[in-house]
Amino acid sequence: MSTAPAAPRTALGPVAVVTVSGLLVALVAAALAGVLAPLVLDDPGPLVRVALPLVRVVSDLSSAATLGLLVLAAFLVPERRNTERRIQAARLAAVTGVIWFVSAGLGVLLTFASLAGLTLGDPELGRQFLTFVWSLEVTRVLSISTAVALAVTSGALLARARSSFAWLAALALGGIVIVALTGHAAGSASHEDAVNSLGVHLIGVTVWVGGLLAIAIMRPRIGEDLGATVGRYSVLAAWAYAAVALTGLQQAVIRLGSFSGINSAYGAMLVGKTVIIVALGILGWQQRRRVMATIGQGGNAFSRLVLLELALMSAAFGLGAVLGRTPPPVPDSEESPSAVLTLTGFPDPGPMSRADWLLAWRPNWLMLTIAVLAVGLYAAGVIRLRRRGDTWPVHRTILWTLGWIAFVWATSGAPDIWGRVLFSVHMVMHMIVAMVVPLLLVPAAPLTLALRALPSRHDRTWGPRELILQVVHSRAMKLLANPVVAAALFFGSLAAFYWSPLFEVALTTHTGHLLMIAHFFLTGYLFTWVLIGIDPGPPKWSPTILLLILFATISFHAFFGVTLTGTQFVLAPGFFEQINLPWGPPLLADQERAGEIAWGFGEAPTLILAVLVARQWFSRDRQETVRLDRQADRDDDAALRAYNARLGRLGQESKEID
Repeated sequence: MSTAPAAPRTALGPVAVVTVSGLLVALVAAALAGVLAPLVLDDPGPLVRVALPLVRVVSDLSSAATLGLLVLAAFLVPERRNTERRIQAARLAAVTGVIWFVSAGLGVLLTFASLAGLTLGDPELGRQFLTFVWSLEVTRVLSISTAVALAVTSGALLARARSSFAWLAALALGGIVIVALTGHAAGSASHEDAVNSLGVHLIGVTVWVGGLLAIAIMRPRIGEDLGATVGRYSVLAAWAYAAVALTGLQQAVIRLGSFSGINSAYGAMLVGKTVIIVALGILGWQQRRRVMATIGQGGNAFSRLVLLELALMSAAFGLGAVLGRTPPPVPDSEESPSAVLTLTGFPDPGPMSRADWLLAWRPNWLMLTIAVLAVGLYAAGVIRLRRRGDTWPVHRTILWTLGWIAFVWATSGAPDIWGRVLFSVHMVMHMIVAMVVPLLLVPAAPLTLALRALPSRHDRTWGPRELILQVVHSRAMKLLANPVVAAALFFGSLAAFYWSPLFEVALTTHTGHLLMIAHFFLTGYLFTWVLIGIDPGPPKWSPTILLLILFATISFHAFFGVTLTGTQFVLAPGFFEQINLPWGPPLLADQERAGEIAWGFGEAPTLILAVLVARQWFSRDRQETVRLDRQADRDDDAALRAYNARLGRLGQESKEID
């Protein structure tokens, strides 16, 4: 009890170091880069110019601390019978969440004032802010992020369970990542790569900084479990550091254009941020090699290292806040973009040849990275099993690899390149992602492999293995894995997507495109999983009913294709009529071809699914027969003799009645 009063005072040290160093670096960098200089036209005043980068630093740091505390509560810090560390971390997350919410809200106001060229004292600011704040994409995105901050803060005040902390952490991460849709990345000529890269960069930075800040704040309460907590954070930080380094390099290539871009103010700050990241990598390695061994043995080596890392991290945050307001050497967009480039973010690919189906590539680095990670982690799991003497079927590894190769081709090859402008090719991409890829991935049983390869935790925290078990046995999964629900999602969302404005949103916005691919993949995987999946999860339905659901769903799928073929009006007209491809087919003819693809593409996957369901049916029957035979051998066929005796009694009773 004697240490309880000192805990809050101890926790204020890291917060003060991070905040002060971040604000100072942001202020100096903004002055050197000319961000604080008055604008020639529509200057919002010195208060707005100075406050914007400073408020951004506070918002970034407080959001990172909020996320880090929630991650700490759900996944990192061990919980004992006499501790309530998770709840304490969540309550501290509510405190940092209030700072996040207030600073994010001020950021929306200051950003609008800067865009409108109005000072904070201008009487028009309030009226125009309420009228136009939702109309501008930048302020709309920042407003959504502010609303997420309020929701996370409110939830952190009430939550008490690990699942609640995990969901709040995911929500907080979403509110942070959405900011990638603003700034230079949003208007970049390499729009999709820039936004994807910045989004992953924000995830890495926030998890990395937030986790360390959370450990520093909670250290007095962690006590003897500091070593275990730091060890788990180090693994998370290593992944985050790799993401930050690789995406930072990609951002530099996109924004600088050439080596000469380093001579600009933007390039100088980018070099400074790079130096800091390299230094942090060296310090992190030192922590894993030397400092972690001294934790729990007294001394202040760990504390000094943490303060130094946090000071450097906050300096990087300060530079990042100023970078977002500094013009980069590469302009955000072309001076005279075409309609195709404006609507899709890519130039007109021109007519498509047969060879292009295999030879044309435009790497989507996000999708490619996801595929490489999926295959790499799967291979690591197989290697771990074999090293301890366990086996894993080779054909499953082959199927898993082929599935992700198909996914990469659909999202980086011809289906994606021409699928951005032709409905028929877009439908090819859809069918591959939703039907072919899951058919290859589901039999690979990735969850079974993960549960066998990952270690278990016994200290009331969720590691990767515990998280998988929680998800597959959750009430939400029981609902989603209901074959009727899975089938309805697979087919119902198909019709709802194409006959609603969602189709046009997916064609014209990057966020919509990503959500579309994620939806196609997840609904297709879920539907395939409930039919032929061998991973753990909710109980399987009878094969007879599964076959009925399969044929009913595919019948509706064929009906969708036929209906699309006969539709006499153009879907997503605001997109297809505006791009007006000079080399493309007539819109209705291409749409009819898309319907034919949707109609005919499902036949082969359906046949394979039906065969696999029937095979599982026969396998279950054979296993049940073997089980009954073994039971009969053990008890001398007691069940059969009891059944015969019952029939004999029924026959005797029937004779007596007669």
